[in-house]
Amino acid sequence: MTPNEALQEIRTRLSEEQAEKATTEFLYELALDAHGYHGGKMMTIPLVDEVDNGWLEVWYTPGVSSVSRGIRDDSQLSFSHTSRGRTVAVVSDSTRVLGDGDCTPPGGMGVMEGKAMLMKLLGGFDAVPICLDVDRDADRLVDTVNAIAPSFGAVNLEDISQPQCYIALKKLRDSCSVPVWHDDAQGTGCVVLAGLLNSLKVVNKRISDISIVFFGAGAANSTTARLVIAAGATPGKITMFDEHGALGPGRSDFEGEGWEWHRELCRITNAGEFSDIREAAKDADVFIAASKSGPDVVHPMWIKKMADDAIVFACANPVPEIFPSDALNAGAAIVATGRGDYPNQVNNSLGFPGILKGVLLTGATAITDRMAVAAARAIADYAVQGIIGAGRILPSMTDTGLFPHVAAKVAMAAQSEGVATRYPSEAEVYAEALEDMQNSRKAWAAVTASGVVKQYPGSRVKDLMEKTVSKYQ
Repeated sequence: MTPNEALQEIRTRLSEEQAEKATTEFLYELALDAHGYHGGKMMTIPLVDEVDNGWLEVWYTPGVSSVSRGIRDDSQLSFSHTSRGRTVAVVSDSTRVLGDGDCTPPGGMGVMEGKAMLMKLLGGFDAVPICLDVDRDADRLVDTVNAIAPSFGAVNLEDISQPQCYIALKKLRDSCSVPVWHDDAQGTGCVVLAGLLNSLKVVNKRISDISIVFFGAGAANSTTARLVIAAGATPGKITMFDEHGALGPGRSDFEGEGWEWHRELCRITNAGEFSDIREAAKDADVFIAASKSGPDVVHPMWIKKMADDAIVFACANPVPEIFPSDALNAGAAIVATGRGDYPNQVNNSLGFPGILKGVLLTGATAITDRMAVAAARAIADYAVQGIIGAGRILPSMTDTGLFPHVAAKVAMAAQSEGVATRYPSEAEVYAEALEDMQNSRKAWAAVTASGVVKQYPGSRVKDLMEKTVSKYQ
């Protein structure tokens, strides 16, 4: 039995309410068992084709001395003559892991390994998961990332609490020798923007005309607001709420380092001067939640008061702030969540594999907001090549043609932004990205077929499914 078959069995045998809870519990139990069975998700395999007949003397000593001396004299060779140019560091201090909060420094390794796995299989490049014990000190995190940067072509920050995540990104953008991407913020914002652009096509509204309510003012939503504004949304038509109320001129709790963008949001948004989310939701076109795991965090009555053809994004993991069925019953026309077992999954993996691939192939020195917007438009446009509608506003992770398409568009944006150090054509980037991505999946398939990677028994999936179902019957 596969996980998909098990999930279908759960939905068949349980009521809708029971199935919602049982599905989450089953996925938790299966993840814990499968990770223990395999001992994690990543391993390292040499890239070279031969290690005898004198080749060890080439790959290691004395021959490799020429590579060291070459890089000493021209540091750019480190990107072409070592794995650096195709390897990303996935860095976290594990202080805000998914919906679980502070999981201790090693607690983020499962997520960081997952990120590295997707980068290899979808993006065609290598990644190294790195969890740091820096005691919530943004400066220590910055110093550590700068110290390890010579080993990598780019850095992906992940699962860092605020305001440390803002401070670290800002400082690393100024100081790090390679580009830095904060996937919880920029990645989520990019994919939400892509979904929003296509949702607006479905309901025939323009981004400059819509009013948007943001529920939650963390790294994801605050960056999403910045990208949405960069894509053409009107700042005054945006209202953002956190646990203390609406962001606006009266807020004085965003002082200090790291809160610069929140202070700007207080200045430029909420032209209607809303103080109550129920007032702001009335006649709003879009509701974007990235707050805390649900359900029942977003009230259906808020959705019921929205404008016709309302668009709702409930992005909390592992459980959305409101179940899609409840949002649709309250009048929403389009609902998206962070979950793959519902339609319209807002998944960062639609963005970062292609984005970082485009960055690596151009040797970009930074990742700008315009590059993120270009990626969002590329994701949205790729989805339109199929059929978009209320139940399909985004591609899926299985649409592997998406990722070289995004890589090529990001590469062109890097060149136009003046941050590229190499200038391949769009067609060249697409072709190289496609080949690398295909080769990564072929290599994984070959290793799996060889038996080096054990196959997780379907009987264990079935046993865990039966155990979960019996608990709810």
